[in-house]
Amino acid sequence: MADFNISIQPTKNGNIVKFIADSFLTQARSYEFNNIDEAKPSPLAQQLFYLPFVKTVYISQNFVAIEKFNIVEWEDVQDEVALAIQEYLKSGQQVIIEQEAPKKVPVTVYAESTPNPTVMKFVANKPLVDGIFEFKSIDDTMYAPLAKELFGFPFVKEVFISANYVSVAKYNIAEWQEITMELREFIRGYIEAGKTILDDAALQEGGDVSGKTEKTVTERKPHTDIEKEIISILDEYVKPAVAGDGGHIAFDSFNESTKTVRVILQGACSGCPSSTVTLKNGIENMLREMMNGQVTTVEAVNG
Repeated sequence: MADFNISIQPTKNGNIVKFIADSFLTQARSYEFNNIDEAKPSPLAQQLFYLPFVKTVYISQNFVAIEKFNIVEWEDVQDEVALAIQEYLKSGQQVIIEQEAPKKVPVTVYAESTPNPTVMKFVANKPLVDGIFEFKSIDDTMYAPLAKELFGFPFVKEVFISANYVSVAKYNIAEWQEITMELREFIRGYIEAGKTILDDAALQEGGDVSGKTEKTVTERKPHTDIEKEIISILDEYVKPAVAGDGGHIAFDSFNESTKTVRVILQGACSGCPSSTVTLKNGIENMLREMMNGQVTTVEAVNG
């Protein structure tokens, strides 16, 4: 019998809570069920709809998200829900029952340049992973078969995988016009063949870099109100733009005496020549203005 652990994660929507598993529940597909009849493909979702406060059930790669009606508060029921999901998964029953083989959708991948001239972003027409995964060398890829194979190319320096894209950093031994087509076709063929992007163990080992970074800070000490406000601004205004360029930014620390925020740059942002300009002219000015002088400086740490 497989062992599953479920962690509880609130969302910005107070009616929705995510129940995150340490193993994959679906492979690169997401499902939304609004009632018990719609939930026929998922015995787990049907079971959850027997709870009178459940309004909507979402099942994605490694989590179940539930939207509740306002008849209860999550703090009163979330532990019991997490235990019910955990027990269901341990029983070995199917999370999703495919009624018929899904039609095969052709995989397309296009290459997109980033502000970092050493990094190219390869974007697929389907989700690849849920989370942020960064690999500095082949030694980091024990549970990441795609990244491991990419390091087989002599010009690949680093690999960053998130959402529906793969960012690749290269050594200067090759120019992008010489290798982009080769990498694009390799990634497209890999995905189309249905090969594994990440093993289940990647989740258990804490492969989610953003989660690991923020968790480490949280374990050291709880976030102050100022830190929570800074993180909220980064999440809402900065992360989406950075992700669009094939990178990721995570809060590291805040020094209240010097009014200095330290952030971790990953993916295309790590080592990018324009990252300093972005920090000073963009993020730093934004935090100065939105934090009413409580922040004066932003420093970067490359992930």
